[in-house]
Amino acid sequence: MISRITIIALVLAALPAVALATGLPPSLTETTLECLECHSDDNPGLYQQWGASPHYGANVGCYECHMAEAGDSDVLKDGIHDDFVIATIVSPLDCKRCHSKEVDEFLNSHHAKAGRIMGSLDNLLAEVVEGNNRMVTPMFPAGISAAAVNGCWQCHGSEVRVMENGQLDPATWPNTGMGRVNPDGSEGSCTACHQRHDFDVAQARNPDNCGKCHMGPDHPQKEIYEESKHGIAFKAHQGEMNMSSPKWIVGEDYTAAPTCATCHMSATRNQGVSHNIGLRIKWNNRPPRSKLSHETDAKWGLASAEITADQRREKMLDVCTACHQETFVDNFFIQYEALLTLYDEKYAQPGLALYAAAKAVLQTRPDYAQFSAPVDWTWFEIWHHEGRRARHAASMQAPDYTHWHGTYDLAKNWMTKFIPELEEIIEEYAEEAPAEVAALEELLMATMSSPDWNWSLNQEDPAVKEAREKRQAEFTDRYK
Repeated sequence: MISRITIIALVLAALPAVALATGLPPSLTETTLECLECHSDDNPGLYQQWGASPHYGANVGCYECHMAEAGDSDVLKDGIHDDFVIATIVSPLDCKRCHSKEVDEFLNSHHAKAGRIMGSLDNLLAEVVEGNNRMVTPMFPAGISAAAVNGCWQCHGSEVRVMENGQLDPATWPNTGMGRVNPDGSEGSCTACHQRHDFDVAQARNPDNCGKCHMGPDHPQKEIYEESKHGIAFKAHQGEMNMSSPKWIVGEDYTAAPTCATCHMSATRNQGVSHNIGLRIKWNNRPPRSKLSHETDAKWGLASAEITADQRREKMLDVCTACHQETFVDNFFIQYEALLTLYDEKYAQPGLALYAAAKAVLQTRPDYAQFSAPVDWTWFEIWHHEGRRARHAASMQAPDYTHWHGTYDLAKNWMTKFIPELEEIIEEYAEEAPAEVAALEELLMATMSSPDWNWSLNQEDPAVKEAREKRQAEFTDRYK
């Protein structure tokens, strides 16, 4: 069977020498021109977007992107494209024919693995707790949850399923989720960031581009960025950002502000562009406890696991020092990592232990199910919402989100929901699960008697309390 790479090679072999020198057609191919005979009328919006794109300028058209082999699982088989063998989805492997470096970097990134949420606790929420299985399609005859289809899968990606006629199942397409699982076996979607069919680099560099997914109660990076000095500067000086520049090097082509792309993937004076967006991130703040990023990469079997967290910090430091002094950046990291330590020691470690002990009590009843008890929701939101918000906001210098949407909500929900719910479990199950209740009660007492929480029992260390009150009095005297 002739491969797609072979098809491209045969097309290029038929072109004049000038085309071979650049690797691009000297003009639009006859096949693409035939595509345009219909699509310029039937899909004028797509046609105009493509006409304004770099692809048009490079004579890359419909067929060069959508060509397929007769045996491909996603080939259209209903005859509407006559003798053309095409696929609706342009996967990263298709883009790799021209953009091999970018695709290899992307496929080795966290972004490309976003679809793996489909086996996680988040997807359980969407499929069962929030939704039902009444969305019935040809590839889901037993049904699937519309909550998952319209929510989780649109950011993280669906597993695209192909019907017998080559059309794509409506539960899984349209979908530009970042970690979409494509029919050719690849993970990821280039069009999650590079909007088809114009592929405008300025659009991809705009923070709004990232806001499709990175916003909301559990990971509000878009809102955090807008609150930060970086986001404020961008809004004030967006016209000075030179965002259509081909090389777009921070400190050279623009100095007004950074965008998400600036910090996480775009060129600096010492680094090239990278489509692996995790290589400048030291800490993965997504889990209940923060992990070093290379450890997450190792868990997923990514080659980038060889790049240590401290090396990634140095890459980010290179970005920061395009505008800031090194001492400023080093002090920022001290502040940021102190917040990570605070969250881990005061909330994450004891919270995980308490929740595990509480579940051991709840599971003594056969009718217990995940998210059927209030404590399930409370603990999930403590780490998945408030805990993430505090950590992400500190990493991007957004003080209001760090405090009022982060550590304040952590403390409030710990004291007013989590601890009372644990106490209710202890009281309710005391007789039917004495051993499990005793373990939970002992752990709860030890936790709340610790230096982080003994203030709530009015048992704070007198010396610590006295020192704090002395500082407060000195401040009051100074500014009265």
